[in-house]
Amino acid sequence: MDLNNIVSQLDSANQEQIETILLQFNRENSHTFTFNQREEPLRSKLCQSVLTVLGRQSQPSCQKTCLETLRILSRDKRVLAPVATREGMLILGGMAKLHAGDGGGDNQKTPQEETQSEEEERVVVEALKCLCNIVYNSSAAQQVSVDVQLAHGLCANLRVARTWHHEVGLFTLRLLFLLSALRSDLRGSLRREWQGVTLLTEVLEHTLDVHWVGPYEAARPDPQALPMPAEDNERAMEALKAMFNLTLSNAGGEEDDHQFRLIAAILRHLLMLKTETEEKTEEAHSHAVNLLNNLPVSCLDVLIDVPVQGGQEKYGGRNMDAIQMLIDFMEKRIDKGSNYKEGLTPVLSLLTEGSRHHREIRRHIKAQVLPPLKDVKIRPEIGTAIRNKLVRLMTHVDMGVKQTAAEFLFVLCKESVDNLLKYTGYGNAAGLLVARGLLAGGRGDTQYSDDENSDTEEYKSAKPFINPITGHVEEPMPNPIEEMTEEQKEYEAEKLVCMFDKLSRQNVIRPMGVRPDGTLAPLEETLCDPPEDISGSDSD
Repeated sequence: MDLNNIVSQLDSANQEQIETILLQFNRENSHTFTFNQREEPLRSKLCQSVLTVLGRQSQPSCQKTCLETLRILSRDKRVLAPVATREGMLILGGMAKLHAGDGGGDNQKTPQEETQSEEEERVVVEALKCLCNIVYNSSAAQQVSVDVQLAHGLCANLRVARTWHHEVGLFTLRLLFLLSALRSDLRGSLRREWQGVTLLTEVLEHTLDVHWVGPYEAARPDPQALPMPAEDNERAMEALKAMFNLTLSNAGGEEDDHQFRLIAAILRHLLMLKTETEEKTEEAHSHAVNLLNNLPVSCLDVLIDVPVQGGQEKYGGRNMDAIQMLIDFMEKRIDKGSNYKEGLTPVLSLLTEGSRHHREIRRHIKAQVLPPLKDVKIRPEIGTAIRNKLVRLMTHVDMGVKQTAAEFLFVLCKESVDNLLKYTGYGNAAGLLVARGLLAGGRGDTQYSDDENSDTEEYKSAKPFINPITGHVEEPMPNPIEEMTEEQKEYEAEKLVCMFDKLSRQNVIRPMGVRPDGTLAPLEETLCDPPEDISGSDSD
C-alpha cells in the first residue's frame, strides 16, 4: 500500500477505517526490517499520525493495531523523532500502564486492570514492545525516558510481578534491562531510590519457585520435577540481565551484603535447575556466572555453605555441587572452541577469585583440574583432560583469554611458580611469569594455607628427567655436535655469536636477562647484577 495514501487517509478516517488501513500495512510489513531511505519523510509523518490517533480515546482493537504499526516503524531509527518526545513517551508509557511522569506512584493495580480483557492486555504488551524498540534505537527517547521517570514506573510494576501475564512481565523486564544498560546514570537511582535490586530479587524468587530452608539456602530442586517452563526461563533471563546492570558497581554495607547473599543463594538454586533444552540451561548458567562476578567475592561462600543439604567431610562439610556445575560449564565453553572472550573468561574469572579467597573451593577445583601428576611422558598441552585444555589456552592468540587461563591455573597452584611449572612447563607459563615479574621464581602476593605434599611416586621418580621448558620427559635425542672436532665446535659457536650480534645491532632482536626481582631487562644490565636463587618447593 502506498505510504502517501495511508498518511492522507488517516487524517480524515474514523476508528474503523484507521484500523482497516493500518491492518493492511501491518500485514504487508510484519517481516520488514530494512526500509527505503527515500520514504523516510513519509514514514516519519506516519509515525506522527499514528501517535495522534493513540492520543485520542479509541477502542482497544484500534489502539493495538496502531501500536503494531508503530512497532514496525520503530525498527527504523531514522524516523523516531515524532515519538521520541515527552508527549510521545507519555502516551506510550500510559498505554503500557507505567504511569510515567507522575512520579511513579505506588502503581498498585486496580481491580479493573486486574480483570482487563485479552484485547486490553495486548495493548499493554504492544506498548511495551514499542517502548523497547524506541528506547533501543533513539538516544533522544532514552533522555526523555529519564526525564519522565519511566524507570520508576517500571519498578512500581515489579511490585505486582506475581500477577503478571507472561508477555507483560517479559517486556517490562526487557525495557528495564535496556534503560539500565543504555543509561548508566540511572543505575544509582534504580538501586537506592527505587529498590530495583530488591524488587528484581523478588521477581527471581517467584519465577524460579525458590523455597527457603535456611537464611541463605534454598530447598534442593526435586530431581524428578519437570524442567523449568520456557516462559519462566525467559523472564528469569531478562531479570538476570537487568540485575547485572544494577550490580555493576556495588556500594557495600551491611544491607547490601545481605541482599548480595540472597542473590548468590538464588543463583546457586538456578545452577541446579534444568530447563527444557540444554542450550537454554547453558544460557541460564551463563547469566548466573555473569551476575556472580558482580557480587563481592566474600559472598561466594553461599555457594558451598548449605547446612540443610549437607556437604562432603573432606571439604569441611561444604557442598561442592554448584562449584562442580561451574567446572562443567567451563569445560563446555572450552570445548565450543569459539567466542572465548565473552563465553569463557567470565567463568574462569569467577572460579579464579573463588579459589583465591575460599580454600575449600580451590581444593575442590584443583582436584578436578590439576590432579596429582602420574604420566609425565606427554606434553602438558596435549590431551583431552581439563588441564590439557587450559594449558593450551595459555598460548591463545587473544591476550585476555590466555592471561585469564594462566591466572586461573596459577591460583590453583597457590601462586607458586614451581608448582605452576610442574603442571604447565616453562614455555607455556612464560607469558604469565613475565607479566607478574616472576621469571626468577617465587610466589604471588596472596597468602595461602599449607597443604600436604601430593606428588605421586611416578612423578618423583620421573622428575629428574623432565624437560622444564616443555614440562614432560622427552625421548633421548641424538647430540648434533657429538661427532664434531673441538675446532668445528668453536667455529660454530663463533658463527652463532656473530649472527646474534648482527641481529642485535640491527635492532631485529634485543638480548634480555632477568633482574633479581624477576623482571626482564636488557642483558647488559642484568650481567652486572645476576639474579638471586629464590626458588623453593611447595607441592599442593
